Amino acid sequence: MLYMDIVIMGSGNVASVLGRKFKAAGHNIKQVYGRNASAASKLAYELGTDSTNYISMISKNADIYLIAVPDDAIEAVTAELRLPGKVVAHTAASVPKEVLQKVTNHYGVFYPLQSLRKEMTSLPEIPVFFDGSDEEAKKILEALARSIADEKVTEAGDQARLKLHAAAVVVGNFVNHLYALAEDYCKKEGLDFKQLLPLIEETAARVKEISPKLSQTGPALRHDSETIHKHLDLLKDHPQLKNIYILLTESIQQNK
Repeated sequence: MLYMDIVIMGSGNVASVLGRKFKAAGHNIKQVYGRNASAASKLAYELGTDSTNYISMISKNADIYLIAVPDDAIEAVTAELRLPGKVVAHTAASVPKEVLQKVTNHYGVFYPLQSLRKEMTSLPEIPVFFDGSDEEAKKILEALARSIADEKVTEAGDQARLKLHAAAVVVGNFVNHLYALAEDYCKKEGLDFKQLLPLIEETAARVKEISPKLSQTGPALRHDSETIHKHLDLLKDHPQLKNIYILLTESIQQNK
């Protein structure tokens, strides 16, 4: 495997976890750039490298430059960034790769489809979707992706990544919001949310084997109106959860 010198631009969740994955794979983190000097310094210390909070001080000797900042900060970061001949990529699903075309002629995207938090104590499995402006960018980005994701690496253009991101929001952010609502309900009703964890784990594990549509169970699927009405009566003091219960019940029944 080709080991690379990498400059990470960003110091948040994605930058932190990818930095650890790259280091664990044997790559050299040459530098960390971040507008927040303290956060950049902290991440650089963890990764055994230097940091800077000045665009003009970014090293020009790396193999690849990865911009891991929030979507709406990418243009600001790249406004003064010029790295001709270098491979530069951002990590956003919903931002076209062409936002980098003034930075270099070898630009692309390195999108990790995973919920990442810098507080993670173990490195998660991360499928990576990449794209590049030319074969050189694609070759480098694919090699970097395979060094941390092995076979879970796929080339995906702007529209494909955007569609994947929409689906990821549903199965990740929306499902987690339902967990949050259920946890709040349990607290208010004197229940222990942790008693639901075996069910959560089993439901998540089941979709690895069969289609979610085929594994659907519950009163909505059975059109068990008596149980549904009992639940809705229980939820009268939880209007937000009640409305979602009604909406999802109707959706399940329409999607049989």
